[in-house]
Formats: sequence, C-alpha cells, structure tokens
Amino acid sequence: MDVTGKLVKKLELETGISKAGKEWKKQSIVIDTGGDFNNEVCVSAFGDKVERMNKLEIGMEVTVLCNVYSREYNGRYYHNIDGYHFSNQSNKSKESKSLDIHFEGTTPDDLPF
Repeated sequence: MDVTGKLVKKLELETGISKAGKEWKKQSIVIDTGGDFNNEVCVSAFGDKVERMNKLEIGMEVTVLCNVYSREYNGRYYHNIDGYHFSNQSNKSKESKSLDIHFEGTTPDDLPF
C-alpha cells in the first residue's frame, strides 16, 4: 500500500532495548492525504529505515510504501502502518518536464527505438 500527501509533522524519535537485549529505534511522521475525512495518516519507521525517512522535510509532497497490519490483544485490535520506502514527490513534476525532450525536425516515429 502507498500513502501520498503532504508531510505535516515528525514525531519524536523513540528508542529502547528489546527483551533480547538489542537496541531499537522508531520514528513516526504524519501525512495529510488531502481527503475529506480522516485525512491524516501516521506512518512509522523502524531501524535503518528511520534514516531514510529523515531525509524528508515538513511541507514536502511525499509517497510512502508501507505495510498495514492489525493484531489482536484481549479482544481488541490494534493497527500499525510501517513505512519501508520513502520518496519526495515535490520535484517529480519538474523532473518529468525536464525529461520531455523534443528534437527539432523529428517526430517520435523518426526515432530508432
């Protein structure tokens, strides 16, 4: 699943030690999808994915590929949205325009590929 929208908030970095004695870190961001209802989505990143997520800045248009899952505890369900690929969409339209190259005197049918 992917979530696309404007990055509006970065939450505090959380760290700790697991039962197995390994350090862990988690950080979450809030993305405004622009929808009419429930438009803010909180996506979390763990471990080395935190550094990738931190390349994004507040105000950027972003797309996050994520895993969405639920788990049951004492008859209640809890949901998680874990991001694994983070990309800045703010410059995509500029890049696509710059890649639209036209050669004078040629048509797409003239090109050998």
